[in-house]
Parts: sequence; C-alpha cells; structure tokens
Amino acid sequence: MRKDSDFLGEVELEDSVYYGVQTLRAMRNFAVSGTSHYDVDGYIQSIALVKKAAAIANFRCGALSEEVCSAICKAADEIIAGGLSENFPIDAFQGGGGTSTNMNANEVIACRANEILTGAKGYERVHPNDHVNMGQSTNDVIPAALKIAARGYLQNLLAALAGLEKSFAALQNKYQNAIRLGRTCLQDAVPMSFGQYFSGYVSFTKRAQARARNLMDSCLELPLGATAVGTSLSVKEGYLDAVYTALGEITGAKFKREENFFDGLQNADIYVEISAFFKSVAVFLSKVATDFRILSSGPRAGINELVLPSVQPGSSIMPGKVNPVIPELVNQIAYQVCGNDVVIGMSVEGGELDLNVWEPVIIKNLSESQKLLKNGIAIFCEKCIDGVLINEERCKEFAANSTALSTIISSICGYKTATKIARHAYEKGVSVKTAAMELGVLNQAQADEILDPFAMTDPALSDAIVKKFKGKI
Repeated sequence: MRKDSDFLGEVELEDSVYYGVQTLRAMRNFAVSGTSHYDVDGYIQSIALVKKAAAIANFRCGALSEEVCSAICKAADEIIAGGLSENFPIDAFQGGGGTSTNMNANEVIACRANEILTGAKGYERVHPNDHVNMGQSTNDVIPAALKIAARGYLQNLLAALAGLEKSFAALQNKYQNAIRLGRTCLQDAVPMSFGQYFSGYVSFTKRAQARARNLMDSCLELPLGATAVGTSLSVKEGYLDAVYTALGEITGAKFKREENFFDGLQNADIYVEISAFFKSVAVFLSKVATDFRILSSGPRAGINELVLPSVQPGSSIMPGKVNPVIPELVNQIAYQVCGNDVVIGMSVEGGELDLNVWEPVIIKNLSESQKLLKNGIAIFCEKCIDGVLINEERCKEFAANSTALSTIISSICGYKTATKIARHAYEKGVSVKTAAMELGVLNQAQADEILDPFAMTDPALSDAIVKKFKGKI
C-alpha cells in the first residue's frame, strides 16, 4: 500500500494503481452509471495529448526541466497508445466540471513519470499539480480535450459517410433505369427511376460530408491557455504560442487559440452544432430505414419492390418469416441519437456564468452518438444496403397500372379530360392506358407512346411527347 493526501486528509492506495487520492474520492462519489470516462471514445487520450503539449510548452518556456518533461511525455504517450486504461475508473457522470477527470490524468501521468525517473510510484520527482498541470486549469484542459475528441468523432463519421455514399452510389448505378412508381403522402405518384430515387440518398451523404469538414475546422479553435476563467492566470511567458505549436507537432492538426478565451469557457454552443449534425445524419438514416421497410413489406401482402438481404429468421412461431431487422436497428439508433441531442442541448444551455460545468455529460453523449452512427452505418451498408435487390417486374406493374400516369395526359388534353380518364380507370379497375382508349381519347399507338413510364422520368423526353401531341388530340 502507498499513501496520498489532499485537503480533506490522507488515504491508502493499492501499490498496483497509478492514480491518487482525488481519483479515489471521485470513484467513491460518482459510481452511478457503470460507464467510466475512459469508455468515452478518445476523451482520456485527448487529455493526455493536452498534457504532453503543455509539458513541451513549459519546457520550452524554461519552466520545466528536460528530464521531467521527457518523463511526462513518455507517460502521456502510453495513455495515448491505450495503455494504463485500468487507472481511469471514474464514472462518466461527475460533478465539478471535469475536475476529477483532469486530476485523474494528472495523478496517473505524474505517478508513471515518477516511476520512469525513479523506479517507484509516487510524486517524489513529478507532482500532479505542480508539474503535469503546470499553466493549466481543469477549466481550459477539459474544454480543449472535448474539442479534440469531438474533432475525432467528426472524422470517424466522415469516413463512415464516405462508405455510405459508395453503397448508395452503387445502387444508383446498378438500377439507373429501373422504373418505380413514385409515392407522395403514401399514395401513387408519377413514375421515376430507382437511379433517381437513390441519387437523393447519394446527394445527402455528399452534403453531410461537407458539413462534417466544416465542423472539424471549427474544432481547431481551443481555449487551452485560458486557465480558470479566461485570464490566463499562472501561464508562463511564451506558453500560449508554444503549447499550440507543440499540439500541432504532436497531432499534425492546425490547432489555434480561441479568439476570445472567455467565450471559449462560457459557451459550449459548438457541441449543439455537432450534436445537431449527428441528429441530422441519424434522422436521415431512420428515414432510409423506414423507406426500406415500407418498400420491402410483404412479400405476399405488401409492396415488395425491394428485396432486403435475409440475415436471420424473424419469428419464434411463424416459420419462414424474415423481418427487416437491420433497418429496425437503424431506426433505434436514430431514436437514441435524438435523445442524446436533447441532453446536450440542455447541458449547453445550463452553462451558467464563467464556465460550463456540464461538459462531462456532453462528451459522454457525443461519444455515444458518434459510436452508434459509425457502427450503425457500417452494419447498414454491409448487411442491408449492399445486398438490396429490386423486384423489377413488380415495380413495372405498379408503374403501368397507376392512375397517376394521367398526369401527362393533363399536359396534353387538359386537366378535365385527364381527370375523366383517371376516374374511369379507378372505377373500372383498368390501367390509364386502357381507360384512355376505352373513352376514345387515345388510340393504341398514341397510348403506347404517351403513357410510356420511362419517358416520364426524363424531362426532355416527356416535354417532346407533350409538344408532339398537344393540340392534336
């Protein structure tokens, strides 16, 4: 056992652990969710990046010896690489604006750095506050680490969206000329192609990737160096420039200081924007999943235009039933992301006075949302989208028999005549083509040319048909 102490007194710690008294107290105080702050993707690693950059900056400012700086950097590198993970046990939900998390990192890095220098745990040569936290406060470390982690989340989602675009583009190309009946308000509409249908999905993914890149750029501005309230109290001369230079050297990213440190500590609105972006992706995915469920409904008593890959039996009592489980998974992911967005919005709004102390729950929910979206997109592509087939005969049948085909007749013969034809088709249970001929409006040749569903998908072709026959029928 080894001993550590703080303002409240002395505690005993297991020899095996690298954390100290403040970590132990936080473990005892905040054990509510079973999710540690280490489980929050990239969070602890981002803090370790900040600690390494700060150590380098303080060394270059002459405030930290080369020996201590080197030991801190080595300890931080171990954490960045995924080491010492068992030493970050504090719950993701915690009071104090992340002070426990910051001190957890300070204690572990100091203890490991001391071990590197002396062969023994403790703070004989490297102290959590005096050395690892030099020129810093929880209040600038945590917001800076959050932005670094959030930028990583956006990068992860950017890669996932690129894969999603590829999957949708493949469907678009494969079924470019496959006819389907459009539907609005869940009712028959005019024909379109599946290529056109999937192009809308492709377009969204392109737009979403552009949004992700813009948000990643916004995450390059950090409040690191603001310290407690934005005044940069306790920061050594030259530190501000040095810490951003060091951070850039470590990460390869062009991080820079916030234009206004007070704004950087007071306001966390960037996470509202990021969460809203995550929500927009989630809502889009849910819409696609619902579309797939509707279009694949049946197979005998539904629409049955899409055939989704069968990945597992769908019923414990009905043999042969296969449910759209992957789209249903995606729907649930979307619902959770939308819920996380509510939490983030409330947390940002609650950042009273000079610091937002709710950032631990902000990053916890951001992390969960991006993980769900990243993994969900990968599963959606692999187990559903990439294996989608079109029931082309079924689609042609729907397109040929819809009363919505009368729309082009309206452009040629007027709305009243087209309505009469559509009504006749509906009441007699025949196609618009048959109705138009039975009513003597079109002959066989005219009907075949005018009511070609494929021609209706191309504005040039449909316009040429209208011009050819308008005023002549």
